[in-house]
Amino acid sequence: MAKIVVTGKIPAGGLARLKADHDVLAWESEEAISRSELLQMVAGADAIVSLLTEKIDAELLTAAGSQLKSVSNVAVGYNNIDVPACKERGVLVTNTPGVLTEATADIAMALILMCTRRLGEGERVIRAQQPWQWGMFYMLGMGLQGRQLGIVGMGQIGIATARRAKAFGMNIAYTRRAPLESDAEKDLAAKFMSMDELIESSDVLSIHCPYSPATHHLISENQLARMKPSAFLIMTARGPIVDEQALVDALKAGKIAGAGLDVFEHEPKVNPGLLELDNAVLIPHLGSATVETRAAMADIAATNALAILAGAQAPNLVTS
Repeated sequence: MAKIVVTGKIPAGGLARLKADHDVLAWESEEAISRSELLQMVAGADAIVSLLTEKIDAELLTAAGSQLKSVSNVAVGYNNIDVPACKERGVLVTNTPGVLTEATADIAMALILMCTRRLGEGERVIRAQQPWQWGMFYMLGMGLQGRQLGIVGMGQIGIATARRAKAFGMNIAYTRRAPLESDAEKDLAAKFMSMDELIESSDVLSIHCPYSPATHHLISENQLARMKPSAFLIMTARGPIVDEQALVDALKAGKIAGAGLDVFEHEPKVNPGLLELDNAVLIPHLGSATVETRAAMADIAATNALAILAGAQAPNLVTS
């Protein structure tokens, strides 16, 4: 019987599968585990099931011990894990791709609507009981029909977001390492562009690329300055892809019209400048937050961990 450490609270189904044949030590609080408690908890673990709130680095791997076989992240992204340090110790890393595609694309589309139609600003007026009256020019927004959605990182979530935007009458443009296959591009009526062309021509720019050292502050002062003053930035990937202070400055100066963020550079902290801006829509990392999606994520992470402990091939190995 192996020892499995679960670093945060996960849905019951996935946890039950882990407990069926192994000794499971799980953090059950809604609050994230402290670093000192985590280092103590992982000692002697054969497998770790981790949440994106926990940093899995060389220090933690040493604390776990040489018997550790795997780290199964309950997330698609794995920038919380030092993959090279794991590889050096022979520890396999897995993630949960695919399962949260539709839920995250829903959030991206919701943020597009909230920003362009000023829905967050409008709700704050009502909740604050501020005086208002319907008028022809009151709180006007931007329609989506005929506007260009520019997608940075046309992977599964980017494609799912494009499908939704196309249904709203938007024109789809995108950038990625290589163009989509012709059938997929034709289905979306999507146009491949360079990053610079995409930034300069899009009415809404939605970020869906993975986070890595190469994409750190991919959207910074220079890129924001090249966007249309009427354009909106949407973020559902990983916070550090955008230079948050540069975004605050651009929003304050009217260099872009607005932004919708589900993720933040120093999450869960949010740049105080964003909190002061009516043209910023801010939600607390809800991209995968549906009952169905979170349950599926936990189940996939359990499948990965159990496969490795059984000496089998894990379905979702991270290779780089």
